[in-house]
Amino acid sequence: MFESRIGRNLWHSRPRLCENQLQHSRGRLCHMLIMLIVALTLIGCGDRSSKPAADNDNPTIALIMKSLANEFFSTMADGARDHQKAHADEYSLIVNGIKDERDLAQQMSIVEQMIAQQVDAIVIAPADSKALAPVLKRALEAGVVVVNIDNKLDDGVLEQSGIDIPFVGPDNRDGARKAGEHLAKTLKPGDEVAILEGVPTAFNGQQRRAGFEDALKAAELKIVAVQSGQWEMAKANSVAAAMLSEHPNLKAIAASNDSMALGAAAAIKAAGREGQVKVVGFDNISAVQQMIKDGKILATVDQHGDQLAVYGIEQALAMLKGQAAADDRQTPTDLITAESIK
Repeated sequence: MFESRIGRNLWHSRPRLCENQLQHSRGRLCHMLIMLIVALTLIGCGDRSSKPAADNDNPTIALIMKSLANEFFSTMADGARDHQKAHADEYSLIVNGIKDERDLAQQMSIVEQMIAQQVDAIVIAPADSKALAPVLKRALEAGVVVVNIDNKLDDGVLEQSGIDIPFVGPDNRDGARKAGEHLAKTLKPGDEVAILEGVPTAFNGQQRRAGFEDALKAAELKIVAVQSGQWEMAKANSVAAAMLSEHPNLKAIAASNDSMALGAAAAIKAAGREGQVKVVGFDNISAVQQMIKDGKILATVDQHGDQLAVYGIEQALAMLKGQAAADDRQTPTDLITAESIK
């Protein structure tokens, strides 16, 4: 009887015991959650202006280029890396590029990523002279120094956006004029010529086309076609093939970069017109140097791609140190012919 009473009491008290244990567990859980929230809050209140982890406090510069499939930009990247190695105690370098020179969305995305990584400066060869302005404005607003190389940003768009970004690069019009004048010396007035321009919205493409036109018109040559090869060898090859078919008396093709010059030279060879149609380019990549030696391409223009990014990096470093204003800086161009290569 006594045992049964004890058993009944224990049974009836069981819910209260379980409830007490549950309340105790809940209390411990709440305490743990509060401590976790406090810890996360303390972490979140840290220094949000800190830069990416690095071995020292030197600035980080991001180099953002166009297509790394283009030898010109791979040469540019190599020159920048060599410069950083020689000045490793002055700055860190991040090198970026896009696969397709027309992939504006990807280049914008890279700029956003560099802003998020809190780099100190961006040195950029924009794929488009207008489309990159908004994202570069966001970079400036985030306190990032921005330097424009290779392809100049549109002055009107910069003014409308209320931003000032220095351009460090060559006079593309003058460089193309040099190649066009050299080409004109090998032709006679009235000869038919064509121009392979780059991306039409790119300022450097516009300037190179204008430089070619300046020289060819001054020599009284007949420009029978102007079409875009989109800076690409394969596209230029197909466009040049169509030009050769449509204009059987064509005497020369002026290409706004060397990749397109190579495409045009291949089209000329396929048409069986080597020695009849001359080609000039722009950039002085190694593949074209050999073509010039072999007489397959007449000339190109060296804008010193291995140093172009370095010029921009040096400008960015000077601006970060307060030693330079956001002023443009013109870099050299040189005509490259078979004589100069020898």
